[in-house]
Amino acid sequence: MAERLIDLVLMAPFFIFGIVLHEYAHGWVAWKLGDPTAKYSGRLTLDPMAHFDPFGALMFLFSSLVGVGFGWAKPVPVNFYNLRNPRRDTILVSLAGPGANILLAIACLLCHHLFRSFSPPLSSWFALGFLLNLVLAIFNLLPIPPLDGSKVLMVLLPPRYAYTYARMEPFGFIILLAFLATGLFSLIVNAVINLLRFLL
Repeated sequence: MAERLIDLVLMAPFFIFGIVLHEYAHGWVAWKLGDPTAKYSGRLTLDPMAHFDPFGALMFLFSSLVGVGFGWAKPVPVNFYNLRNPRRDTILVSLAGPGANILLAIACLLCHHLFRSFSPPLSSWFALGFLLNLVLAIFNLLPIPPLDGSKVLMVLLPPRYAYTYARMEPFGFIILLAFLATGLFSLIVNAVINLLRFLL
Protein backbone atom coordinates (compact mmCIF):
# COMPACT_ATOMS: atom_id res chain seq x y z
CA MET A 1 0.00 0.00 0.00
CA ALA A 2 2.86 2.38 0.82
CA GLU A 3 4.33 1.82 -2.67
CA ARG A 4 0.93 2.50 -4.24
CA LEU A 5 0.64 5.77 -2.31
CA ILE A 6 4.11 6.84 -3.48
CA ASP A 7 3.14 5.98 -7.05
CA LEU A 8 -0.04 8.02 -6.62
CA VAL A 9 1.93 11.10 -5.55
CA LEU A 10 4.36 10.66 -8.44
CA MET A 11 1.60 10.16 -10.99
CA ALA A 12 -0.54 13.10 -9.86
CA PRO A 13 1.28 15.82 -11.91
CA PHE A 14 1.10 13.71 -15.08
CA PHE A 15 -2.55 12.88 -14.42
CA ILE A 16 -3.52 16.52 -13.87
CA PHE A 17 -1.66 17.78 -16.93
CA GLY A 18 -2.81 14.80 -19.00
CA ILE A 19 -6.54 15.32 -18.40
CA VAL A 20 -6.27 19.10 -18.74
CA LEU A 21 -4.47 18.76 -22.08
CA HIS A 22 -6.99 16.11 -23.11
CA GLU A 23 -9.97 18.43 -22.57
CA TYR A 24 -8.17 21.45 -24.02
CA ALA A 25 -7.45 19.46 -27.19
CA HIS A 26 -11.16 18.62 -27.59
CA GLY A 27 -12.12 22.28 -27.25
CA TRP A 28 -9.29 23.61 -29.43
CA VAL A 29 -10.01 21.24 -32.33
CA ALA A 30 -13.75 21.94 -32.08
CA TRP A 31 -13.02 25.68 -32.17
CA LYS A 32 -10.84 25.32 -35.25
CA LEU A 33 -13.55 23.25 -36.94
CA GLY A 34 -16.29 25.81 -36.37
CA ASP A 35 -17.63 25.37 -32.83
CA PRO A 36 -16.65 28.12 -30.35
CA THR A 37 -18.69 26.68 -27.43
CA ALA A 38 -15.64 25.71 -25.36
CA LYS A 39 -14.04 29.09 -25.97
CA TYR A 40 -17.14 31.04 -24.93
CA SER A 41 -17.58 28.77 -21.89
CA GLY A 42 -14.12 29.64 -20.59
CA ARG A 43 -12.89 26.08 -21.10
CA LEU A 44 -10.30 26.77 -23.77
CA THR A 45 -7.63 27.06 -21.11
CA LEU A 46 -4.89 25.00 -19.45
CA ASP A 47 -6.03 26.11 -15.99
CA PRO A 48 -6.66 22.81 -14.10
CA MET A 49 -9.48 24.31 -12.02
CA ALA A 50 -11.52 25.02 -15.14
CA HIS A 51 -11.55 21.28 -15.94
CA PHE A 52 -11.63 19.76 -12.43
CA ASP A 53 -14.17 16.99 -11.82
CA PRO A 54 -14.26 15.75 -8.19
CA PHE A 55 -15.70 12.36 -9.12
CA GLY A 56 -13.12 11.81 -11.86
CA ALA A 57 -10.35 12.73 -9.40
CA LEU A 58 -11.71 10.25 -6.84
CA MET A 59 -11.82 7.56 -9.51
CA PHE A 60 -8.16 8.25 -10.26
CA LEU A 61 -7.37 7.94 -6.55
CA PHE A 62 -9.16 4.63 -6.08
CA SER A 63 -8.08 3.10 -9.39
CA SER A 64 -4.45 4.03 -8.68
CA LEU A 65 -4.59 2.23 -5.36
CA VAL A 66 -5.64 -0.97 -7.15
CA GLY A 67 -2.90 -0.56 -9.73
CA VAL A 68 -4.58 0.92 -12.82
CA GLY A 69 -4.72 4.70 -12.53
CA PHE A 70 -7.36 6.36 -14.68
CA GLY A 71 -9.84 9.17 -14.21
CA TRP A 72 -11.35 12.08 -16.06
CA ALA A 73 -11.93 15.81 -16.07
CA LYS A 74 -15.16 17.76 -16.59
CA PRO A 75 -16.01 17.28 -20.27
CA VAL A 76 -15.49 20.31 -22.50
CA PRO A 77 -18.83 21.41 -24.03
CA VAL A 78 -19.01 20.86 -27.78
CA ASN A 79 -21.98 21.61 -30.03
CA PHE A 80 -21.44 19.15 -32.84
CA TYR A 81 -24.09 20.87 -34.97
CA ASN A 82 -21.76 23.89 -35.27
CA LEU A 83 -19.03 21.82 -36.90
CA ARG A 84 -18.50 22.48 -40.59
CA ASN A 85 -18.57 18.77 -41.48
CA PRO A 86 -20.42 17.17 -38.54
CA ARG A 87 -19.65 13.50 -39.25
CA ARG A 88 -15.96 13.92 -40.07
CA ASP A 89 -15.34 16.64 -37.52
CA THR A 90 -17.05 14.72 -34.71
CA ILE A 91 -14.46 12.00 -35.21
CA LEU A 92 -11.61 14.52 -35.24
CA VAL A 93 -12.85 16.29 -32.10
CA SER A 94 -13.35 12.96 -30.32
CA LEU A 95 -9.88 11.70 -31.22
CA ALA A 96 -8.19 14.99 -30.25
CA GLY A 97 -8.24 14.20 -26.52
CA PRO A 98 -6.70 10.70 -26.70
CA GLY A 99 -4.33 12.05 -29.36
CA ALA A 100 -3.10 14.70 -26.92
CA ASN A 101 -2.44 11.98 -24.33
CA ILE A 102 -0.52 9.91 -26.89
CA LEU A 103 1.63 12.93 -27.79
CA LEU A 104 2.29 13.58 -24.10
CA ALA A 105 3.17 9.90 -23.63
CA ILE A 106 5.68 10.14 -26.49
CA ALA A 107 7.21 13.27 -24.90
CA CYS A 108 7.53 11.41 -21.59
CA LEU A 109 9.13 8.46 -23.37
CA LEU A 110 11.70 10.75 -25.00
CA CYS A 111 12.48 12.35 -21.61
CA HIS A 112 12.78 8.87 -20.11
CA HIS A 113 15.52 7.98 -22.61
CA LEU A 114 17.13 11.41 -22.30
CA PHE A 115 17.59 11.17 -18.52
CA ARG A 116 18.25 7.42 -18.31
CA SER A 117 22.04 7.67 -18.36
CA PHE A 118 22.58 10.43 -15.77
CA SER A 119 19.40 10.59 -13.64
CA PRO A 120 17.71 7.19 -13.21
CA PRO A 121 15.07 8.48 -10.71
CA LEU A 122 13.97 11.23 -13.10
CA SER A 123 14.03 8.76 -15.97
CA SER A 124 11.76 6.40 -14.00
CA TRP A 125 9.41 9.27 -13.22
CA PHE A 126 8.99 10.07 -16.92
CA ALA A 127 8.45 6.35 -17.61
CA LEU A 128 5.55 6.55 -15.16
CA GLY A 129 4.22 9.59 -17.07
CA PHE A 130 4.46 7.63 -20.31
CA LEU A 131 2.50 4.73 -18.82
CA LEU A 132 -0.19 6.94 -17.26
CA ASN A 133 -0.89 8.93 -20.44
CA LEU A 134 -0.97 5.73 -22.45
CA VAL A 135 -3.56 4.36 -20.01
CA LEU A 136 -5.60 7.59 -20.30
CA ALA A 137 -5.55 7.33 -24.10
CA ILE A 138 -6.57 3.66 -24.09
CA PHE A 139 -9.28 4.29 -21.51
CA ASN A 140 -10.84 7.11 -23.53
CA LEU A 141 -10.69 5.13 -26.76
CA LEU A 142 -12.82 2.31 -25.34
CA PRO A 143 -16.10 2.15 -27.31
CA ILE A 144 -18.19 2.54 -24.15
CA PRO A 145 -20.56 5.53 -23.93
CA PRO A 146 -19.84 8.33 -23.14
CA LEU A 147 -16.10 7.86 -23.78
CA ASP A 148 -14.44 9.29 -26.89
CA GLY A 149 -14.23 5.91 -28.59
CA SER A 150 -18.00 5.55 -28.41
CA LYS A 151 -18.52 8.87 -30.22
CA VAL A 152 -16.28 7.70 -33.05
CA LEU A 153 -18.10 4.38 -33.30
CA MET A 154 -21.50 6.10 -33.18
CA VAL A 155 -20.61 8.17 -36.26
CA LEU A 156 -19.40 5.10 -38.14
CA LEU A 157 -22.43 2.93 -37.36
CA PRO A 158 -25.57 2.99 -39.56
CA PRO A 159 -28.18 5.33 -38.01
CA ARG A 160 -30.51 2.67 -36.57
CA TYR A 161 -27.61 0.82 -34.91
CA ALA A 162 -26.15 4.12 -33.68
CA TYR A 163 -29.47 4.94 -31.99
CA THR A 164 -29.54 1.59 -30.20
CA TYR A 165 -25.90 1.97 -29.24
CA ALA A 166 -26.50 5.48 -27.85
CA ARG A 167 -29.10 4.04 -25.46
CA MET A 168 -26.27 2.24 -23.65
CA GLU A 169 -24.98 5.56 -22.25
CA PRO A 170 -26.87 5.43 -18.91
CA PHE A 171 -25.16 2.07 -18.24
CA GLY A 172 -21.70 3.19 -19.37
CA PHE A 173 -20.30 3.80 -15.91
CA ILE A 174 -21.45 0.37 -14.71
CA ILE A 175 -19.76 -1.23 -17.72
CA LEU A 176 -16.55 0.71 -16.96
CA LEU A 177 -16.61 -0.49 -13.34
CA ALA A 178 -17.05 -4.05 -14.62
CA PHE A 179 -14.00 -3.61 -16.87
CA LEU A 180 -12.01 -2.51 -13.84
CA ALA A 181 -13.34 -5.11 -11.40
CA THR A 182 -12.86 -8.07 -13.75
CA GLY A 183 -9.37 -7.04 -14.83
CA LEU A 184 -10.36 -6.69 -18.51
CA PHE A 185 -9.07 -3.13 -18.66
CA SER A 186 -5.70 -4.20 -17.23
CA LEU A 187 -5.52 -6.96 -19.85
CA ILE A 188 -6.13 -4.44 -22.64
CA VAL A 189 -3.51 -2.04 -21.25
CA ASN A 190 -0.93 -4.80 -20.83
CA ALA A 191 -1.58 -6.05 -24.37
CA VAL A 192 -0.98 -2.57 -25.81
CA ILE A 193 2.17 -2.07 -23.70
CA ASN A 194 3.58 -5.46 -24.74
CA LEU A 195 2.86 -4.62 -28.39
CA LEU A 196 4.68 -1.28 -28.01
CA ARG A 197 7.64 -3.01 -26.35
CA PHE A 198 7.82 -5.41 -29.27
CA LEU A 199 7.61 -2.62 -31.84
CA LEU A 200 10.13 -0.36 -30.06
